[in-house]
Amino acid sequence: MYQFVLLCLDRQAGKTLWQKVAREEVPHEGKHPTEGSFASASPVTDGKHVWAFFGSRGLYGYDMDGNPVWQKDLGRMRSKLTFGEGSSPALHGDKLVVNWDHEGDDFIVALDAQTGNELWRQPREEETSWATPLVVEDGGKAQVVTPAKGRVRSYDLASGKLLWECEGLTDNVIPSPVAADGMVYVTSGYRGYKLLAIRLDRAAARGGDITGTDAVAWRYTKRTPYVASPLLYGGRIYFYFDREAVLSCLDARTGQPLIDAKAVEGLQGAYASPVAAADRVYLVGRNGATVVIKPVKGSEPTDKPEVLATNRLDEKFDASPAVAGKELFLRGQQYLYCIAEN
Repeated sequence: MYQFVLLCLDRQAGKTLWQKVAREEVPHEGKHPTEGSFASASPVTDGKHVWAFFGSRGLYGYDMDGNPVWQKDLGRMRSKLTFGEGSSPALHGDKLVVNWDHEGDDFIVALDAQTGNELWRQPREEETSWATPLVVEDGGKAQVVTPAKGRVRSYDLASGKLLWECEGLTDNVIPSPVAADGMVYVTSGYRGYKLLAIRLDRAAARGGDITGTDAVAWRYTKRTPYVASPLLYGGRIYFYFDREAVLSCLDARTGQPLIDAKAVEGLQGAYASPVAAADRVYLVGRNGATVVIKPVKGSEPTDKPEVLATNRLDEKFDASPAVAGKELFLRGQQYLYCIAEN
């Protein structure tokens, strides 16, 4: 029997404040023997409530004292080749969005975050995907962007109506979209490489199928990521090649390569997504190393990332780091670490 648990920790001391078992059961199917876990999805919070998503084991809402508010069972997912589950819910305002692409009847659903009541549901036809949907706003309207192998689609957050769609990505879509300055970027990198930069205003104006139109600002088809999501920071988009610590950086407006697939010294294996804060980019490897690099600001290509520091922990990291205030949180396979200045 497995326990599916939500933990609340004190940020300063790491002490467990409360621990709630959402469900106890034996999973109906397995997962990849060396990748991920049965609780791969990330929780989301608005500061007043927190929602823990365990995929086939349900979605659970708690208040910040750990009191249960509601729970929702969405069914049983059958993942491709029993690779496991991984997509997280997206929170925007008073709505939670869950994308349910698997080897069965697919759908995307929006729930009332306060009650768990279903607001809308749309059927989909896709293979298993692991990307978390992204809610973006354009022209005062919130939309949900979902990358997948068959099609990249955007839905109106209020109604669930399909707003636009375009060509799909590669097999096994895992990286989540990123967006800024009126553009959204979708990518994947298994059995092929593809990154699309989509202009939200032009996609909305055209509607329907925007494949091959000027709504797609540019595309990149070399050495895109398989697992880690890209980082969009300072007008640059950073991403790894496949699952390797080989970094690229493109001008987000034009797609021009500024770092073209250069190995990051000291880093091995790239599952955790890069993050940025305080004019630094943090790259975390599966070998326990964190490499801090300087963001790329020039317009000319450079031979390699400018490394500012390298730090190591005796741990294996797959989860993406989280930044809160002046603290960096790293979740390893054994421990949770808080990194901060004394």
